[in-house]
Amino acid sequence: MQKFKYLFIVVIFTISLSCGTTRQTVIQPNLVDDGKISFTFLQLNDVYEIAPLEGGKVGGMARAEYVHKELLKENPNTYLFMAGDFLNPSLLGAMKYNGERIRGKQMIEVMNAMNFELVAFGNHEFDISKSDLQKRLNESTFNWTSANARQKVCGNTYPFYKERNGIKEFVSDTHIINVEDADGTQLKIGFFSVVIPSNPQNYVEYTDMYTQAKRAYKSLKEKADVVFGLTHVSINQDKKIAELLKDIPLIMGGHEHNNMLVEVGSTKIAKADANAKTVYIHRINYDKNKNVLQLTSELLPITDNTQSDVEVAGIIAKWNAVLENQIKLIIENPNEVIYSTNIPLDGRDIPIRSTQTNLGKLIAKAMAYGFNNEVDCALVNGGSIRLDDQLMGDINSVDIFRVLPFGGGILKVELKGSLLKEVLDYGKSKAGTGAYLQRYNADFDAKTNEWKINGKPINDDKIYKVAFSDYLLKGRDIPFLKPDNKEIIKIFTPTNEEMGNDIRKTIIKYLKSLK
Repeated sequence: MQKFKYLFIVVIFTISLSCGTTRQTVIQPNLVDDGKISFTFLQLNDVYEIAPLEGGKVGGMARAEYVHKELLKENPNTYLFMAGDFLNPSLLGAMKYNGERIRGKQMIEVMNAMNFELVAFGNHEFDISKSDLQKRLNESTFNWTSANARQKVCGNTYPFYKERNGIKEFVSDTHIINVEDADGTQLKIGFFSVVIPSNPQNYVEYTDMYTQAKRAYKSLKEKADVVFGLTHVSINQDKKIAELLKDIPLIMGGHEHNNMLVEVGSTKIAKADANAKTVYIHRINYDKNKNVLQLTSELLPITDNTQSDVEVAGIIAKWNAVLENQIKLIIENPNEVIYSTNIPLDGRDIPIRSTQTNLGKLIAKAMAYGFNNEVDCALVNGGSIRLDDQLMGDINSVDIFRVLPFGGGILKVELKGSLLKEVLDYGKSKAGTGAYLQRYNADFDAKTNEWKINGKPINDDKIYKVAFSDYLLKGRDIPFLKPDNKEIIKIFTPTNEEMGNDIRKTIIKYLKSLK
């Protein structure tokens, strides 16, 4: 590369276009372009809560922003990324503000203040309606990208877009950052993104992630000096992408919620813990003359020892006040610690919809407690549990509202054993969906291939008392489970004063009883 001297200071102003971003850089006089440049990536993924968790001990976006600003002091070429899943689910998102559901608005406001460079779509971005997603896109000041997710419009597909003042800016399937350091070394850094097609919606079209990753990567190789991935897929899918595209140095990924750093050939795949409990810092040195890249990845815990950024903390305080005011309409002392555990209570989406987890069993057991344990078993659909995370440490009432943001009551239902078996079989057959049933005192014996209640096989003709979440009796997840089913003998609905009126209050009382 031809070397030259700068005899004056040139200030390059920040530009934000669909083709890329240039960070403001001051080129120092009398420095020689040495062809070497360093830059830093700060990676977050799967962040649903803007405030710290576990009684303030871990996480918090204000703390993550403090880390971000410290890294900017270390290297002005520092960029902040989100590897998907941030608009939903959250307790705050289910609340109303100024007459409409928040639906991730709080996260966009926080992320705008943090100056994110680039975000990937996660599967949970498509939980919310098309109109709500469009509002969040329009409100965002950062870049989005996806190579395999497009919106459906009247039978056709188009990229998602941000709209301001009637002008549409389409989401690109790739992104380029133009980096320049103090001596004038310039570098084009390319990014592609794909999202797991696990959330089918009538307004979203998913194309094959591997085909689109290869296509996006190929197009970037023609424009960029080096290419990175920003994905929201399973670790096995990330591994396959790394195998297909062998010279990618780093894939910043999401979806799993627990931190990992996996190497596939010369590619590192990094995922931080959900809800900013940890962040990944990737420090990268690149020698353009030798085409050599050096990468160091550091997993940094975000704890109560991490300082908070004042501006972002102020935004979070505003939204926390909204949340607390809403919850206080339902329960007093929402931040009171009601239970502590050193064992993670698993409410992540994939396990809670596929297998019996300790959190699912705890919820079902609390439902039985709501009727003074005067039931034979308790059942709740996994899809009602919206935490998509694990609870550990000190747990307060707000955490329980996070687990079940939509609430609902508990019903005591008397039904025939034949129907109970049919319900349990249906739930078992729906593993991987929201209709999968979390259970208490109802177990499947694989050796005898039969369901047992309290250790005994179900008798078809016996009348059983079962605690159900009221959602299940609406026939949405289990079509035949409705009040008019002839094998349902009696349904008892708690009054407003009784414990089973709100499933969240019931769980809170149950956990308090265990202290």
